[in-house]
Amino acid sequence: MFTQYFGLKFNPFSKELNEGDAFITKDSKELLSRLEYIKRNRGFFLLTADPGFGKTTVLRKFAASLNPGLFKVCYSALASLTVMDFYRSLVFRMGENPAYQKIKMFEQLQRLISDSYYERRITPVFILDEAQSLSGGVLEDLRMIFNFKMDSENPFIVILAGNSNIRRKLQLTANQALRQRVIGNYHMTGLLREEIGGYIDSRLALAGAPNSRIFTEAALESLFVSSGGAMRMVNSLATASLACACSQGTDVIDEDIIFHAGRDIEI
Repeated sequence: MFTQYFGLKFNPFSKELNEGDAFITKDSKELLSRLEYIKRNRGFFLLTADPGFGKTTVLRKFAASLNPGLFKVCYSALASLTVMDFYRSLVFRMGENPAYQKIKMFEQLQRLISDSYYERRITPVFILDEAQSLSGGVLEDLRMIFNFKMDSENPFIVILAGNSNIRRKLQLTANQALRQRVIGNYHMTGLLREEIGGYIDSRLALAGAPNSRIFTEAALESLFVSSGGAMRMVNSLATASLACACSQGTDVIDEDIIFHAGRDIEI
């Protein structure tokens, strides 16, 4: 196993690392500052990113930073639901058993959100991941569910997170009213070339690597070009490269090993 070969306590590029240990890129730092704005002002926020660019990791970090005495996080990645199932999911995450009729669930949700914010001073935070799969019916009902006091107040936070298709959906005329309620948005672009080295070193250090200079500069360049800055691809390539280097009996990873690792994980 390459962890023993390189003197590592665990795979440094596993997705199971604590969000508190996440490497803060310029991209994620900017996103977190936007999320701080939405935390203070409440309402709808749109987050888009291509697959593997660290969207969910930053959302986990944001959610973990929220004081549970002031915020209630309701996370859902079940975007391809019927309207009725979507209502049931939200009611259940707010802590009640859903009613049987849609109108009753609508009233339940509005009451639960109002009670949470106005009575207990706890802001509900709904994180709807993979939002590009939300149906037109769900998007239409989102606008109605989160309409409070004749649309004069926002006793909630809703984060619509997904790939660029959700942005295109919101640009449709049918979703104009919902789009106008979005008070902040951000599109993630991933790791920068100058951040790859720091990212790799930080991960190796977390795993207790006795030598953080395992990857050559040429290997880092190859990692960036091959991944396009997508953190998930960087992690997959780095893991495969460590395994490849271990099998070859070398403790230095160069661009040739990155190339061979890329072929190993290619589908």
